[in-house]
Amino acid sequence: MAGTTITTELYKLYPSPRNRHREVFLHQVFVPHPYALVDPPSYDPQGRWTLFAAHRLEDGKNGQLVTFELEEDAAKFSSRFVPD
Repeated sequence: MAGTTITTELYKLYPSPRNRHREVFLHQVFVPHPYALVDPPSYDPQGRWTLFAAHRLEDGKNGQLVTFELEEDAAKFSSRFVPD
């Protein structure tokens, strides 16, 4: 999976080799810091998650995209994430 690129309507995504799932989940959080340490398990998600290096097609901004199976996990991540 590490060598696969996924293109959606909004992003060109490069999956993290740490992903356990091969899905782009519905609830997404774009982190506009491509080099920030993003560790989804440290936010104690109740559902599944995936992490991608991301290129936002709309404006060419690079960053990371964290996708969550559950909306409350995405909300918790958004409220607690602080880039290093």
